[in-house]
Amino acid sequence: MKASTLLLTALLGLTAALPGMARQKDVTDPALPRSLPDNGGAVSVSWTDPADFSELKYSGNRWESKRGNWVVTLAEHLRDESAKRLARGQTLQVTITDIERAGRYEPTVRPGLDDIRIVKDIYPPRMTFNFTLKGPDGQVLAEGERKLVDHGFLNGSSISNNDNLRYEKRMIDDWARREFKDTPAVTSTP
Repeated sequence: MKASTLLLTALLGLTAALPGMARQKDVTDPALPRSLPDNGGAVSVSWTDPADFSELKYSGNRWESKRGNWVVTLAEHLRDESAKRLARGQTLQVTITDIERAGRYEPTVRPGLDDIRIVKDIYPPRMTFNFTLKGPDGQVLAEGERKLVDHGFLNGSSISNNDNLRYEKRMIDDWARREFKDTPAVTSTP
């Protein structure tokens, strides 16, 4: 009696989990949005088709590279870090056109190791995007294309050793500090 109850419980649990497991997240899914939802904030971030990103073209394992929602996570980080540094009334529009994450999936002679990202200094994180910064009056203050690359990504402190995107996020933080260094940041008062 206990075995049949245990088996029934396991089957019900598996049945409930199957819809979530049936479709794994894939950054190239055409049904996914290509921008962050408009939250009424000062920064809007969109991106071109991730299937054209260097990460998928040159990573060594296209199937592993397209798994997950890393494009959205990096776009959110870019939005949040930039928003902290804008002056009151300024707006920023960003379109990400390319991402290449730190590391690569190197070919191995041992089976089962093709899904391990190898992080070496010869595989730095890179990101390319276009942006437009506007003042409170709508006048364009700065615009252009930025090609970020962090050749020293293995040196220095990291955001979190458990964060798979720590090198890319630090590169974004460095850009935001440099790009908006002359902009008085908006600080909230209690």
